[in-house]
Amino acid sequence: MRGTQGTEGTPLTGRDAVRAWIDGWGVSRGAAPPAVEPWGFTIDVGQIKHPYRYVLGATGADIQEADVRKVASSVTGADVWLKVFDFPDRVAPWLGPEWWVDPEDGFLMTVPLAPVPPNHLVAPDGYRLRTWSRGGVFRAMVTTADGHWAARGQIAPTGRTAVADQIETSPQHRRKGLGSLVMRTLAVAAVDEGAEIGVLAGTPEGRALYESLGWRVVAGLTSARRKGPEEA
Repeated sequence: MRGTQGTEGTPLTGRDAVRAWIDGWGVSRGAAPPAVEPWGFTIDVGQIKHPYRYVLGATGADIQEADVRKVASSVTGADVWLKVFDFPDRVAPWLGPEWWVDPEDGFLMTVPLAPVPPNHLVAPDGYRLRTWSRGGVFRAMVTTADGHWAARGQIAPTGRTAVADQIETSPQHRRKGLGSLVMRTLAVAAVDEGAEIGVLAGTPEGRALYESLGWRVVAGLTSARRKGPEEA
């Protein structure tokens, strides 16, 4: 598996990308610092429907079936999430019926970050771009001229890397360049904080947008949730 080349020429391996994503995602979502395990990480999230999550540290062919089965079998609480950086068609058979597995492929993606010309950070006619930063997380929001929400996203720089998160565009405002505007705005903010490489966990829906902006897939991603008693 190829690493991603940073602006300083140092590759970001699959494992490095996983750790970068965990660190940035935790800052973005206000989760606890990750606890390091022999197979990866445990993260306290603290939400009613997402109390904590397990994340395997390896990617692709380096992921061991025995590790996934061991972690999955240790979970007894409902709504605990498991993240494995390979595609569902490989990972799902290793999980028991007590797990719901997202059938859609997820993607761990990275991109070298670079400055963006100012004219690429201007909202289209009829829209307004708003930005702010709190607690180490930079946010961008696009609204219509009369204040209706159209698109949003946030990014959490954690040193050399920065994690883009919660990128969304309202269905009625898609294909107008708003997602690209949000992503470019976040990239500029991360570069200003000294970040060199962007990292995100994407969906098939967002992959085309990210790839059009230079992002590349490092690994697949399987998302699984431990079912509750009412789902058995």
